[in-house]
Amino acid sequence: MQVESTYRNARISAFKAREVTREIQGLPATDALELLRFVPKKAAGLVRKTLASAVANAENNNNVSPTLLTVREAVVGEGPTFKRFVPKARGSAGPIRKRTSHIRIVVTDEVEIKRRDKTAKKADKSGKKPATRRKTKAEDAAPEPAAE
Repeated sequence: MQVESTYRNARISAFKAREVTREIQGLPATDALELLRFVPKKAAGLVRKTLASAVANAENNNNVSPTLLTVREAVVGEGPTFKRFVPKARGSAGPIRKRTSHIRIVVTDEVEIKRRDKTAKKADKSGKKPATRRKTKAEDAAPEPAAE
């Protein structure tokens, strides 16, 4: 069962809100709500509200337990832009674009919940392989000991 919630005309640019929604995709809904409580961005509050609404819709309309839900999709699209002008030097005017966005979150109980391992070591971000030691000529020529 998929349940969707949409926050239309949110007063934040889509670029800023996408940064937050990328973090919660694929997480269990309860973990995503907990994570959003501690993200220090304006978008986190808006996304959290939308996710809480989706969870409440699933619980009340479809009798699905919130512990079974997973965030399947978290999408932020461009909304209408308010165009304003500010006075500039020598009688000219400069444009100001006040951007809005539409936040759409889909939760489902069909996907198996996979929790992120908190003890796993982070992968090397440089993408390089770890350095390996080359064998010396003496080691290369020496016979390997027999395993017993």
